[in-house]
Amino acid sequence: MTRLDRRRQGIAIALSALAGYVDAIAFIASGGYFVSFMSGNSTRLGVALAGGEIVGIVSLLIAAFVGGVIVASLAGGNSSRGGRKRVMLLVAGLLVAAAGSAGFVSVPVTLALAAAAMGAENGVFADGGDALGLTYMTGALVKIGQRLASAMTGGPRLAWLPYALLWAGLIAGGIAGGLAHAGLGLHALWPAALVALLLAPFVGRGEAVADSPPSVTDPCPSPTRQPGL
Repeated sequence: MTRLDRRRQGIAIALSALAGYVDAIAFIASGGYFVSFMSGNSTRLGVALAGGEIVGIVSLLIAAFVGGVIVASLAGGNSSRGGRKRVMLLVAGLLVAAAGSAGFVSVPVTLALAAAAMGAENGVFADGGDALGLTYMTGALVKIGQRLASAMTGGPRLAWLPYALLWAGLIAGGIAGGLAHAGLGLHALWPAALVALLLAPFVGRGEAVADSPPSVTDPCPSPTRQPGL
């Protein structure tokens, strides 16, 4: 997160909010499954297997998510500005397909398209195949804790803030998604597709801030680079 300049940090927060929005809609529509939070789905898969239950929908969502990551990695190439824009257009296209399929195909198929979109979204800020996680917040919460601990022992006071804002973006999106589903059902995916399309021209502008030397937006750099957040 802190490897990005401030403008692109803002875009990352917006993408996190988009993920929270889509995930909330899918969670409600599916009765408790996720399209962006694959740790939760993996736990549910394990519990279902232990109980001898049918695992069709959760397996489908996990496979679709991974498929979206694969296609985004191929489309993004070397993470050039043009590659990032292609990935964002892929996200928008998959969300359009998900929204357009609502009511015409089974709910699991619609949600699989949404899961593929969320998998692809994680490739927007890929760096040499190492993607910034935008649809799951475990890494961000770990960074918040680490940066707060550093602040308590004399380190930079606000190094935790970018990660907290990323997490808050997901929460805000979840609130919006829950409210939108109440009124529109799965058709609430249309605004998500529109937002993804509007973000596409912006994700390719600017460059990632180099890891070394650390930038002013990374007041508490890790001694070694860590994958993801």
